[in-house]
Amino acid sequence: SQKYTAIGMLGKATDTLDATGKVTEEKPYDQVTKGDLENVLQKFTGDIMQVPPLYSALKKDGERLSTLMKRGEAVEAKPARPVRVYSLSLQQFQPPLFTLDVECGGGFYVRSLVSDIGKELSTCATVQELTRTKQGPFTLEEHALQEDKWTIDEIARCLEHCPALLLGEPARKKLKAEHPGEAAVICE
Repeated sequence: SQKYTAIGMLGKATDTLDATGKVTEEKPYDQVTKGDLENVLQKFTGDIMQVPPLYSALKKDGERLSTLMKRGEAVEAKPARPVRVYSLSLQQFQPPLFTLDVECGGGFYVRSLVSDIGKELSTCATVQELTRTKQGPFTLEEHALQEDKWTIDEIARCLEHCPALLLGEPARKKLKAEHPGEAAVICE
């Protein structure tokens, strides 16, 4: 799973679904309450269908959609696909800004989520800031190293307690064949 902290902004939509894009729509958001937002989040938890953003790493004819879009080529939206949201909570609401904590499976787009939340609230919304706080067993809090600590010892220390980063048997055999005499580090 992956975890993110996202800051969304109500009342604006962009072509990229984030702050880097061109504003494509503006709508009032004064009617949106904290309770409205919390209620809407329930609709986006569990197994849901999601349309990926056009500006994404998904490919058409071997090229990323985002690359095609930047060149000005016409790109059709991909169909909605199933994704999983393990947890979704509102951390802060200071209109027009709101902060979400999201834990989701692979293939999930937080930018699409924020856009869909805006639509569900009869306005629009875009991501202003997005931080990945967890990827698999790695968390930003426990495993991120400041650049001045990028040493083998510091990296090994960060990995000491990571849960079960086990190589499968085929990968172990390949590693041993390619690097005979070297021991593989396996976190447990």
